[in-house]
Formats: sequence, structure tokens, C-alpha cells
Amino acid sequence: MTFVVGEDCINCKHTDCVEVCPVDCFYEGPNFLVIHPDECIDCALCEPECPVDAIFSEDELPEDQQVFLELNAELAEIWPNITEMKDAMPDAEEWAGKPGKLSLLKR
Repeated sequence: MTFVVGEDCINCKHTDCVEVCPVDCFYEGPNFLVIHPDECIDCALCEPECPVDAIFSEDELPEDQQVFLELNAELAEIWPNITEMKDAMPDAEEWAGKPGKLSLLKR
């Protein structure tokens, strides 16, 4: 089992989750974070740290966000690892909770 970063992270990219990950399984893209499914140890420490509730256990991933399971796996193979907290995107508050952000995902 793994945890998955979902749509609410797009254009927000808070990194509170990165700080608590004991195995450094987060990877960073231009406007989104992902979790490498083969590195995640299912510790659940990251989930409550996300201020926009963008992290889900694989078995609790909403039906309309199932595509993010594959996206996390795919993008974690090409994006660089992130191990330290950074500032969120400048307009993160404006994007928090907005639906339909998948088309904004930058690879």
C-alpha cells in the first residue's frame, strides 16, 4: 500500500509532508509533489501534515482521483527527490480547494 498525492496539491505544493517523511519518498515537479509508491512505507505521517488535504491512502483515494495513483508512480521516476521543506507556491491560498486542476499539472 502507498499514499498518493492528489489534485489539491496542484498549484499549491505545500511541503510540510516532506519534512516528516522518514524515507524521503517525495518528488517535486514544477507545481505538484508526488509520492514514489515503491518507496512509501505506509507510515501515514504525511497525510495529516498536508494543509490542503491532498494526500490519501491508496485505498481511500476518491474515485474521481484514481488517475493520481498512476501519475504519482510515473512522475516519481522522472522528477527530483525533495527532502527539505520549502515555501508553498506564491498563490497557493488562491488555488486551495479549487476543483478541476488536473489540466494545470506541469510535467
